[in-house]
Amino acid sequence: MTTQKNTGPDSDAQDMSPEEIQAVIDRILSKDAPATTQERDAQRGVFGKAQAISHLDEEHSAYDGEQEDLAERRALRRTAGLSTELEDVTEVEYRQLRLERVVLAGLWTEGTLADAENSLRELAALAETAGSEVLDGIVQRRMKPDPGTFLGSGKAQELKDIVMSTGADTVVVDTELAPSQRRGLEDIVKVKVVDRTTLILDIFAQHAKSREGKAQVELAQLEYLLPRLRGWGESMSRQAGGQVGGAGAGMGSRGPGETKIELDRRRIRTRMAKLRREIAAMKPARETKRANRRRNAVPSVAIAGYTNAGKSSLLNRLTDAGVLVENALFATLDPTVRKAQTPDGIGYTLSDTVGFVRSLPTQLVEAFRSTLEEVADADLILHVVDASHPDPEGQIAAVRSVFSEVDARKIPEIIVLNKADVADPFVVERLKQKEPRHVVVSTRTGQGIAELLGAISTAIPRPGVRLEVLIPYSRGELINKLHNGDSEILSLEHEEDGTRVVAMVHENLAAELESFANND
Repeated sequence: MTTQKNTGPDSDAQDMSPEEIQAVIDRILSKDAPATTQERDAQRGVFGKAQAISHLDEEHSAYDGEQEDLAERRALRRTAGLSTELEDVTEVEYRQLRLERVVLAGLWTEGTLADAENSLRELAALAETAGSEVLDGIVQRRMKPDPGTFLGSGKAQELKDIVMSTGADTVVVDTELAPSQRRGLEDIVKVKVVDRTTLILDIFAQHAKSREGKAQVELAQLEYLLPRLRGWGESMSRQAGGQVGGAGAGMGSRGPGETKIELDRRRIRTRMAKLRREIAAMKPARETKRANRRRNAVPSVAIAGYTNAGKSSLLNRLTDAGVLVENALFATLDPTVRKAQTPDGIGYTLSDTVGFVRSLPTQLVEAFRSTLEEVADADLILHVVDASHPDPEGQIAAVRSVFSEVDARKIPEIIVLNKADVADPFVVERLKQKEPRHVVVSTRTGQGIAELLGAISTAIPRPGVRLEVLIPYSRGELINKLHNGDSEILSLEHEEDGTRVVAMVHENLAAELESFANND
């Protein structure tokens, strides 16, 4: 990424060779051949692959399964270089979507320049995950955003020049824009302007698979859209009212009437109310499953963390779950619960939850609250951190802020420093000093997995009642219960009258076995 110094296309042209200028002209005039990465780097030296996405030769390990869902998802992705524009009307049945070309814009209001650049690189990763091609990006040093155009007037004009020279069709801004700021910036750059929240909502809409997930995403999108509806022309005309409305609709309809934009708002509110009822109706099923686990005293471990930190890969490594794994942000949204067991036989559940991100939209936190309750109700949180990321401490702080919003800060937490095989050893050591309760792992190579399993075994709630019983051979189902993962068997001997067992059990099973405790 580069911070732009020149303010117009003429000054840019002075820094470019004739071959580079001709390459820019050819690319802008071409509809089907976007610029190569080398050409873009020669022009502005901006992004290669976004640093928020890992640079790995092998995306999957043997524990990730067949990944059939991933093949299906990528089969629907748009392809760079294919234009939506038609040269002949007969092509209308066969045209394919062109990858969106975007330019990024952000403000450096606090912190260091490196922090601002990392934030913009994360925005680039979000844009790439949404299916876009990032062409360029600018950062402006400014104490606070301009209330009219977000960027200052000079920087906004510079952004327009960059859009024109690169042939971009979208500008993505690294914050949530007010409706007036979005309109003001669009009026200057003359292309579509999208903010960070809209981009995240778009990714969620692409990746939601379950009925509940789709409803949660739609609710979040409508909540974001409602105050941002815009209308002009016929949208601001009255639908009924006055003598015309009264004559056609009878008593009670006279008056100014509603505009079309007011009707749209009412339809959105009606749809939001319906979605909230649907999500509320789905909630009891999830609560029932959690109640069953609590009743059976099954410990619950939630895997949480920043998006693309490796949560699904960790679940696959620990349980062979075969959950979709992709080197992209928010690859999996729907929670997955799998059964696991400690080395000494104590059963527990592992829950993979939705990933978090810096400035996670409030609408998503509210819409996914029922899903995030998996974290709030857990006995232990495995907080997965990408140790190879440029700013792992920032990721930890962002995740813990979401923990606070869902009342999960008091739950015991183990920091899992993932991707140790590609992380800087000095960064790993720094994180180990700051987080005393940690485990260093690599889900790709298996490094540290045994140590993590031992840490889970030590941290989860264990059976607290010590019991010595003699169970008759006719009651073999009780022996089966002791072996099903709810108990810790200390000793087991087969005697003439039955099986003598010394075990640590939960209170409910202790009550069931109490009648056999006094047998000799």
